[in-house]
Amino acid sequence: MTRFHRLPLVSALSAAAVLLAACGTTTDLSENKAPVETRPTADANANANATPQSKVATVELSARDAAAAAAAKARTVYFDFDSYVVKDEYKPVIDANAKFLTLDKTVRLTAEGHTDERGGREYNLALGQKRAEAVVKALQVMGAAAGQVEPVSFGKERPADPGHDEAAWSKNRRVELKDK
Repeated sequence: MTRFHRLPLVSALSAAAVLLAACGTTTDLSENKAPVETRPTADANANANATPQSKVATVELSARDAAAAAAAKARTVYFDFDSYVVKDEYKPVIDANAKFLTLDKTVRLTAEGHTDERGGREYNLALGQKRAEAVVKALQVMGAAAGQVEPVSFGKERPADPGHDEAAWSKNRRVELKDK
């Protein structure tokens, strides 16, 4: 080897020696110990046999029961005018119901699609069906089985609000998840 080829090797060995020397230093940490409280153990056996002081009965909810409770609170997804796109703000509704459906494969729901009163009967039936199918597809993406939710359209036939203004129409553009 030439003198220039040995130079990087010597530099690398020197650097390794410096690092190993730095790792070998010791520091005495005994001076900075945290205070430890010691308690007498005379009552330990007496406390072990004592009855609990709380009179509150514990209730354990299964994952299915918790999911059912969450799903029961939110069963409606609302839509924009002339749209069947599930908005991000209704993702918690989809998530809660999908979780419930995945935990209990025997549960069957109907996704009822609705529209406001504007538009023809056939158009609104088709739009309600697309809305119901969009919710069903979102539930399936989150884990629900294909046969658990059936999409159905009622179009403008069953309004939630009988009014004839935007406030009423916005309540009517919806999909309701109902037990079968």
